[in-house]
Amino acid sequence: MEPPDFTTSEDDAWFFPGLQARRVRIDDEVSLHALQGGDGPPLLLLHGHPQTHVIWHRVAGELARHFSVVLCDLRGYGDSSKPRGRPDHANYSRRAMAGDLLELMRSLGYRRFAVLAHDRGARVAHRLAADHPQAVGRMTLLDIAPTLAMYRKTDETYARAYWHWFFLIQPSPLPERLIEADPGAYVRDLMRSRNGGLEAFDPRALQAYSRCLAQPGAAHGLCEDYRAAASIDLEHDAADRARGAMLELPLQVLWGEHGVVQRCFDPLAEWRQVARDVRGGTLRCGHYIPEEAPGELLQAAMPFLLGRD
Repeated sequence: MEPPDFTTSEDDAWFFPGLQARRVRIDDEVSLHALQGGDGPPLLLLHGHPQTHVIWHRVAGELARHFSVVLCDLRGYGDSSKPRGRPDHANYSRRAMAGDLLELMRSLGYRRFAVLAHDRGARVAHRLAADHPQAVGRMTLLDIAPTLAMYRKTDETYARAYWHWFFLIQPSPLPERLIEADPGAYVRDLMRSRNGGLEAFDPRALQAYSRCLAQPGAAHGLCEDYRAAASIDLEHDAADRARGAMLELPLQVLWGEHGVVQRCFDPLAEWRQVARDVRGGTLRCGHYIPEEAPGELLQAAMPFLLGRD
């Protein structure tokens, strides 16, 4: 469903002065909220859960000095559409979301672009590069291992830390009903538990995330994202592995040295199972890299994304 009252100009004007809001129709059930601006080669920025494009507020200004940036809310999130999930969850699959982004970028005049993506957005970026290799030139993914690896290698430490992966995939309407009871508490409690506190986050950004999650259909869209990841997305990823498909583009992977991905996985080794050209390492932060360590992120990612690595 569409947001009942699409007014994001206050948040966007506060966090992203100089960027222009866009509303891009993808198909009959989805339109995406995006921001566009800057100068240079195109760069698509994708957010994670339970956030929105606002995660980039500490780095977007500097990035826009070097790139033509596009920030968007994924379907089901922020001020983008929140369609009802289908029984097989296919309309919330990474493949469907990647198709959204391809259409978004083409509608803005970009046929080939780089991607900087965090968390859930990084999983969509992985599928975008796999399904549409002609569109993505370079890609930086933040604080994830491949989805298939993370499910196959789940242990007690991981399950306790990423409990929401298993809560959100429960059949509707149980998780939706619990989130809708207090969306702001869900945002704050989840982000606090993965960061050791809320001090790293701008209070206005937390308010923006809470506002969006309180919209009709938002909790359902968020849950459908995870239900798809635990079902149809695993089928797509397993099919890629079975046929030996590999990402051919230059791939940078960055993760927080204090995060769960660092404790539970070897990110470079996992990504080298699915991509031929992988480099990267840790940053001095937890999971929410764009907000916790914006300076380190820019220092590590910009030369790579500009092809100066």
